[in-house]
Amino acid sequence: MNINQAIEKLRKVEPKFEILCKTLEETPSIVVAFSGGVDSTFLVAVASVVARRVMALTVRSPYIATWEIEEAVDLTKVLNLEHHILEATIPETIKYNPSDRCYLCKREIFSKIKKIAEKAHYNTVCDGSNYDDLGDYRPGMRALKELEIKSPLLECQVTKAEIRSWSKTLGLETWDKPPYACLLTRMPYDTLVEPEALKMIEKAEAFIIDMGIRAIRVRKHNDLARIEVDAKEMSKMLNLKVISKVVEALKSYGFNYVTLDLAGYKMGSFNDTLEKE
Repeated sequence: MNINQAIEKLRKVEPKFEILCKTLEETPSIVVAFSGGVDSTFLVAVASVVARRVMALTVRSPYIATWEIEEAVDLTKVLNLEHHILEATIPETIKYNPSDRCYLCKREIFSKIKKIAEKAHYNTVCDGSNYDDLGDYRPGMRALKELEIKSPLLECQVTKAEIRSWSKTLGLETWDKPPYACLLTRMPYDTLVEPEALKMIEKAEAFIIDMGIRAIRVRKHNDLARIEVDAKEMSKMLNLKVISKVVEALKSYGFNYVTLDLAGYKMGSFNDTLEKE
């Protein structure tokens, strides 16, 4: 069963999916902010079938892992999508990683995406925010609203669980991909963002992922790496051989201390400091 057939099947049995498809069908042309993650891959895949004209747009910057951009490029080839890459630096407004960095960053980046869309004669810019995102601290959503960026998955109340389930039905390889976020989330708020520090984090996470431990975060506290691992994969991390290799690798990248957070992975764990304040 190809993706077109799978979409037709889902439209008949999933009312919410049908609403999403009709929403996309009614949009003449769409630019999807595409990271290659679960949500944006699902959105752009469905849009590519039911919408009239679709372009995927990926941002390349120092705070986005290189491997993630490469995966996004590969996915657009598989889905046979028109693809544009926006080259971006670290905006001056977020160089000290403020608590509203997501708002400031999205405000700047999506303003540029809108200009690209307008120049290429696309009338709508969409992102992959879903209904579950309303339950987390996400100041960037305010920027999307101000810029009139559409979030079809959120607007149609599509949850992360539904996205993963429907992605599997559509045959998308991202259906079980762990959540990922920009590398700025690995650093404490009000910390100077240096490209070298971001590269340390990227290398550390890539090394651990290559060892078969997928759902991880390496939080950087000065010269200390605090590794968060999903509870389901904690046993892999606690292997003495794995620990030895990880410590050796991370120290070679510039960390002086390597620790494992026994509380495990928590999305947006640095947000806890904001709640306490």
